Amino acid sequence: MASAATAPPPPASLRRIVAASLIGTTIEWYDFFLYGSAAALVFNKLFFPNSDPLVGTLLSFLTYAVGFAARPIGALVFGHYGDRLGRKKLLVLSLLMMGGATFAIGLLPTYGTVGVAAPVLLTVLRLVQGFALGGEWGGAVLLVSEHGDAERRGFWASWPQTGAPAGQLLATGVLSLLTALISDSSFTSWGWRIPFLLSGVLVMVGLWIRLSVDESPVFKEALARAEARKAAQGGASEKTPLVAVLRHHWRDVLVAIGARMAENISYYVITAFILVYATTSAGVSKQTALNAVLIASAVHFAVIPAWGALSDRIGRRPVYLLGAAGVGLWMFPFFSLIDTGSFGNLILAVTVGLVLHGAMYAPQAAFFSEMFATRMRYSGASIGAQFASVAAGAPAPLIATALLSDYGTSTPIALYVIAAAVLTLIAVGVAKETRHRDLAHVEEDSAVGEKSAAARSADARTA
Repeated sequence: MASAATAPPPPASLRRIVAASLIGTTIEWYDFFLYGSAAALVFNKLFFPNSDPLVGTLLSFLTYAVGFAARPIGALVFGHYGDRLGRKKLLVLSLLMMGGATFAIGLLPTYGTVGVAAPVLLTVLRLVQGFALGGEWGGAVLLVSEHGDAERRGFWASWPQTGAPAGQLLATGVLSLLTALISDSSFTSWGWRIPFLLSGVLVMVGLWIRLSVDESPVFKEALARAEARKAAQGGASEKTPLVAVLRHHWRDVLVAIGARMAENISYYVITAFILVYATTSAGVSKQTALNAVLIASAVHFAVIPAWGALSDRIGRRPVYLLGAAGVGLWMFPFFSLIDTGSFGNLILAVTVGLVLHGAMYAPQAAFFSEMFATRMRYSGASIGAQFASVAAGAPAPLIATALLSDYGTSTPIALYVIAAAVLTLIAVGVAKETRHRDLAHVEEDSAVGEKSAAARSADARTA
């Protein structure tokens, strides 16, 4: 029987918690994806104007990748303090950091004004974005997972995941609207700044909503148990969350990293690299490519909760494996459809790709949450997710652009995504199903294991 501390909250309260997590993640992903779209469309001209256009795009995507390099650091720092102090405080901080950095990018001088200082400042602000996002994801999905009921955890926890397509939808929508309303020269001159400056308003809204929710009851209960164990052991301090994760959950961290490979790589190829491929190789206009991503992102947003609900019925692993296999099989048709230059085929290619991606992304929040004990869950989920982003999402547009530059064809890019899909199929295939796990019991099992280890150590010293 669930304790009072862990009993599911009333539906109205749970919906408010879901809304707070969703709005926060939407704003943070809006900031992050806005940079990716701008990197593909204008940053090569504004911050690397002396390079060949494709080389300038590569340099622009390199600063894009820098943000991913900072995400594991953010995961370590935010995970540590999130497991010590609580989820809510760290989520507020991550929102302020991400929004502030994005707003500052909108005020940056370009290369033509301050020279090499412009790309340096851009890179620094991108690092701040990545650091903040590294701590955002784990806290947002845990806040919902630890509040929600176990029977529908996959469904409720999938809603913060919709923040990614919602942020993509918002960022692409704003850019698409601007490119439709103003000329290319005006957009390159000053129009690109508007979406970045808009982030300041969005952050104020998200902050107001996020401050209104309560701390996770599962975390509160786990903290109370930890304090009781500490008192019983004469004030001995607990191991840091990172050490505890590597000791008790290192296999789960590896599974999480492997599970993210196909999900992360396919997403950035489908949504970021497509803006380069469609406009340079398929002869599609910038406006057309943005509109295709916009429409597909709306469908992506709608299907994620459905995939999450399905994972509650048949398990996290089957849904995840379906998505990984589907993305791998779709890559050759994906590029073939884009090569036709047809707007309808472009929409079909991106939409099917994102629907299949959603089958991985939707159950991921509940899947990763259920792997780790409460007092190390923020660290474990964040480390597994964000360390994978360095090897997967960070270089994906860069590698895809380089492959296109070297080979002039989409074939090696499709094989690159297929290889990632195989890695994910292996990782999730060897993982255990987590659908029926009680989050409080995961905490207790870990605590019992640590207590047993301490007892064995004490017996050895006595002997």
